[in-house]
Amino acid sequence: MDLVESVKMATATLTSNRLRSALTMLGMIIGNASVVAMIGVGEGAQRFAEDQFKSLGPNVLFVVPGNDNARNRTLNVPKTLVLSDAKAIAEQVPSISYVAPQLQNQVPVVYGNRRKSTLVIGTTERFATVRDYEMARGRFITQQDVQSGTAVAVVGSDLAENLFGAKDPIGERVRVRGLSFKIIGLMASKGSFLGNNQDDVLIVPLSTVADRLTGRTSPYGVEVTFISVSAKDKAQMTAAKNQITNLLRLRHKIVSEDDFTVRSQDEALSIIGAVTGALTIMLVAIAGISLLVGGIGIMNIMLVSVTERTQEIGLRKAIGATQADVLTQFLIESIILSAVGGAVGILIGTGTVVMVGAFTPLKTSVSIPAIALAVSVSGGIGVFFGVVPAQRAARLDPIVALRSN
Repeated sequence: MDLVESVKMATATLTSNRLRSALTMLGMIIGNASVVAMIGVGEGAQRFAEDQFKSLGPNVLFVVPGNDNARNRTLNVPKTLVLSDAKAIAEQVPSISYVAPQLQNQVPVVYGNRRKSTLVIGTTERFATVRDYEMARGRFITQQDVQSGTAVAVVGSDLAENLFGAKDPIGERVRVRGLSFKIIGLMASKGSFLGNNQDDVLIVPLSTVADRLTGRTSPYGVEVTFISVSAKDKAQMTAAKNQITNLLRLRHKIVSEDDFTVRSQDEALSIIGAVTGALTIMLVAIAGISLLVGGIGIMNIMLVSVTERTQEIGLRKAIGATQADVLTQFLIESIILSAVGGAVGILIGTGTVVMVGAFTPLKTSVSIPAIALAVSVSGGIGVFFGVVPAQRAARLDPIVALRSN
């Protein structure tokens, strides 16, 4: 019997039991859909994280107070960075372009009878350059504003909409802890960073925050929440990190454990990539269990089919069918079940990836390697789990098979 005839017979046998065939393929459908969807969503999450970190600014390093051990031991962030540290970095580190210290806090901002709790950032004139903010209207704070402690502010687009609605905020005044600030600029929309809205901010001169809002909270100078540093180019990120670390260790007279941490975008992105990658692998492994269960289901149904068709097998062998013919037919039936189930699962998984990309911020895409993996695994499972039932059918003695009821 040729291969084409075997395929026709296998197809006719499976279509004559549509419900059983469909239920048999269910495990393969779920497994393949899960593999394609999980890999697509996982890759989308990694691309989303990359875009989020790019929004922080080009080649940015962050100097934060305390180290990981210190932050794990207490809920209070250590106050170990001061404004003079930022000035020293700007003056003595050759591999960086700009430095923007930040002193920030979540406080209510009031305009008329409207009140909104938002992030008030005290910083310098270099903040917009380092963090890649753009102006929609008006101007950003200047060096003169910082030096004189002027009560001026630049407002984020979302905060402006919440406080002013359709009204132009330029020239209006808002109150922060009783201090009146004149709005001099409106930032262009920047979007969120890992759930934090970068447009719901009020940016004011750092000196104004330190002198008139928070006061001097560090005995070593003006405390800063953290320091953003822009390296000259990506190739000098490592050099900039090492130079900043050495400089601050000298300034803080550190001989053992650092009281600060220098982090780069790439380091943070690699951590998030490792986490999302591990989660994707775990979810794909769980989906792989579905494929395994689906393969076992195919084997069970094929064994039942062999039992039900014992007389048919005996008759075929009595009129000249060889063991190879019977083995081939049952293997083809098993492969068809797994292949069709895999194809349906891939379509469902692809549709899921497209839907997730359409209705969430994740930039998902259908992964060709994931489809290739699903197809190869489905085909392999069809062959592997179809061998035992096929061999059992092929080894039936025709005389015994014809006598069975």
